[in-house]
Amino acid sequence: MSLRNPYGDFEITDPQAMRALAHPVRLAALSYLQKNGPATATQLSEHVGASPSVTSWHLRHLAGFGLVVDGPPPSGSDRRQRWWNAVAHGFRYQIPDTPEGLEAGRLLRTEMMNQGLEMAQHWLAETEPGLDPEWSRVAGSSNTLLVLTPAEAEALESAIEQVMAPYVQRRDAGESPDDAHPIRFLRLSLPEATDPQ
Repeated sequence: MSLRNPYGDFEITDPQAMRALAHPVRLAALSYLQKNGPATATQLSEHVGASPSVTSWHLRHLAGFGLVVDGPPPSGSDRRQRWWNAVAHGFRYQIPDTPEGLEAGRLLRTEMMNQGLEMAQHWLAETEPGLDPEWSRVAGSSNTLLVLTPAEAEALESAIEQVMAPYVQRRDAGESPDDAHPIRFLRLSLPEATDPQ
């Protein structure tokens, strides 16, 4: 794995792909496939808030950018159905310097943050109350102000990814310990305005 992409994430560089993924149904469908593995449009429709035919259309759109593929069904599944799978367990992008790229990157960032906030609210209301106390204690949140240069911010992000990479890679290889539990890390890095006004 590269130092800039230690998880083997799908790298999005095309502003049109960023804009396509910024759609709530598409991002939700891709997120579901990344987390749960292959699914049909009908199965996904229950989780993304769209009909099976609309979900299928969005999946074909994602496939056009290489983010998902249709492939063989899981063993024991109906071979007549069309099964979709994410091409990687995650994706990453860097906002391009062009006006089109800047707008597309901002749209994608906005939708990712919206869905991340919804995920956190759902966790607080539905998941956390039923966790064993041990797992509830290790759930973390923090709000820390750092003063960094752009190069330091990139180095910090890279260091965080390097620390997390072995856990992502072990999960992919099916090598998690028996007492391991899925944990979702949501990271927001929000540079603040330099003008206090």
